[in-house]
Amino acid sequence: MKKLLFLVITLILFNCNGNAQKENKKVYKVSKTDAEWKAELTDMQYYVLRKAGTERAFSSALNKNYKKGVYLCAACSTPLFKSEYKYDSGSGWPSFDREIKGNVAFGTDTNLGYTRDEEHCATCGGHLGHVFNDGPKTTGKRHCINGAALKFIPEK
Repeated sequence: MKKLLFLVITLILFNCNGNAQKENKKVYKVSKTDAEWKAELTDMQYYVLRKAGTERAFSSALNKNYKKGVYLCAACSTPLFKSEYKYDSGSGWPSFDREIKGNVAFGTDTNLGYTRDEEHCATCGGHLGHVFNDGPKTTGKRHCINGAALKFIPEK
């Protein structure tokens, strides 16, 4: 009887849905319905930015882009990375050693069964990629970003 009571109490405690356990949905400065995002973005941009997908390695023309300029969020045009921060990591995705402070936000991604540091646009919440601690000596960071999440504006 004590085991049964313990089991019931344990189940009640772990199944409570108090306010602290509810998902905290952040409201972003640029916020649209799923249908609006689908209408505005290409299929690949929607998959990456809104569904946290990943494009195939070496598939983005921005991976080998060495022009001077700024990389913006493909969904809301927020400046995210400067070309001077870009380097060739050999990973197959555009890589940067730092972001434009305040325009990129970070979270935790456990979709593959282990924890990774996710990056998303601080303005619209669009998924960009992940940041790793195996970058160049300048910062030690490798911001591994999906090219589909970016648009490039060349310097004039």
